[in-house]
Amino acid sequence: MESHRAPRRRRARPSRRRPLLWTALASVVLAAGTVGATAYVRAQAHAAAGAVSSQSSATPRASASATQEASVEPAAKPSADRDALLAKAVKALPVEGAADVAVTVLETKSGESAAYGGDTAFETASIVKVDILATLLLQAQDADRRLTGQERTYATAMIEDSDNDSASELWTAIGQADGLDTANKRFGLTDTAGGDGALWGLTRTTAADQLIVLQQVFGDDSKLSAASRTYLQGLMGHIAADQHWGVSAAADGTRWALKNGWLPRSTTGLWIINSIGRVTADGHDYLVAALSNGNSTKEKGISLVEGAAQAAVSAFADDPA
Repeated sequence: MESHRAPRRRRARPSRRRPLLWTALASVVLAAGTVGATAYVRAQAHAAAGAVSSQSSATPRASASATQEASVEPAAKPSADRDALLAKAVKALPVEGAADVAVTVLETKSGESAAYGGDTAFETASIVKVDILATLLLQAQDADRRLTGQERTYATAMIEDSDNDSASELWTAIGQADGLDTANKRFGLTDTAGGDGALWGLTRTTAADQLIVLQQVFGDDSKLSAASRTYLQGLMGHIAADQHWGVSAAADGTRWALKNGWLPRSTTGLWIINSIGRVTADGHDYLVAALSNGNSTKEKGISLVEGAAQAAVSAFADDPA
């Protein structure tokens, strides 16, 4: 068994090297004279003392330059200016003279966001259908009830097929603009106003507000319950095949959920083309809202919002072009 008693201290023995040292020093005295030898001895004694001190110290003192160097931390890598990167990418898109576009994006894990024209007002067209259903779900939560079978039928057709008649039915059910605006205040929207009367498609909004709508649908910090969010997400993930365009262009696979809106204005013949949703790219989830108006054709509008969505995601690339 190993003993735990402290060992006896041994008396230090004189160094056997000392006579050799003094002999050498005496030779120096004889050769160089008393003054030079004395200086030499003092220098040697001083050096020896320093050596002994440094060997006996448990924590040797670092030099001033070493201490200073150790205290300097590497400079933190500056965070990217996401807004500037997004603006550069959007401005590189081909945009018709009469067209306007805005886009906002949020990387869900980091919470970083970027915006281009986020406060510009646009008509929603059919993307308001997400807001209509979110309002209906919030009202049902307040009443402590589930959606009726008929409401669920309307909701499925309104989101998956973008059925306008179903949207009109649920628009009436929520109390039209008054019901939408009341719910939106609770959701945190500040620049969205429901369309007049039955004109839900002319609801006015901004890309910044639509990003908040998406956070209510896909985020945990939401006024909607987990069940309500899951339900709405499921519908947005099963959009009809002929509507597989828009923000989904920014995804690197099939992991996306969206709602598109398109509407030719009768007064100008120009198209409103909008798209909102969640996409996955390079292992990251993004919420993206891309809004546009003044497009000469539906196809050009689709190309514009798809380019804007891709630009939004590119602003978060590790090495953006």
